[in-house]
Parts: sequence; structure tokens; C-alpha cells
Amino acid sequence: MRVYLRVTPRARRAGIDGLKDDPDGVRFKVAVTAAAEDGKANAAVLALLAREWHLAKSDLAIIAGAGSRNKTIRIAGEGPDVLAALIHWSTARGLLGGLQDKRDG
Repeated sequence: MRVYLRVTPRARRAGIDGLKDDPDGVRFKVAVTAAAEDGKANAAVLALLAREWHLAKSDLAIIAGAGSRNKTIRIAGEGPDVLAALIHWSTARGLLGGLQDKRDG
């Protein structure tokens, strides 16, 4: 399964700050405190996602955008199971409702 991110390096605090609707689709807004140098921000992104989504870091890989703020992440595992877990996680944090409100309005 693939997920799309918009990453902010050198943020004051690390976290997944919601969803961003952009022309290419929906992206998770991710902030990390690490600088975008020597792969530090990319490593911080993968560590944050693994911790938040209760996955092993080895289950995640950046497959596009390693040098960009827009990244594509591959999550290993059964697609329907991973999707259900991400939807559950997003719903529990109120992220999906906010996206729906934007599209309705």
C-alpha cells in the first residue's frame, strides 16, 4: 500500500498534523524536528510513522520524493488490512471528518 505525505522538516514539534488536499490527491501532513540533511528528516519521518501507526520501521519505505517535501511511502502488508488500520487511526484522531468537511464545503 502507498501513502502520500507533505513533510515539514525542522518543525518545533514532531507529529502528524492532519490531511492536506492537493491536486495530486490527499496527503498526510507530517512534521519532524530533524533537518533535511543527510537523510535525517527521512529517517525521522519513518520512525514517527512507525510509532504512530504501530508498525515496524522495516515495514515502511520511501519510494518517491526522498529529496522532496512530497513523499510517497510504501507500507508492507496486506492492503485491505493496512487500509483498515489507517482509516481507524485517522478516524480516532478526527482527521477524516475534517477532510470530508473541506470537500463538502
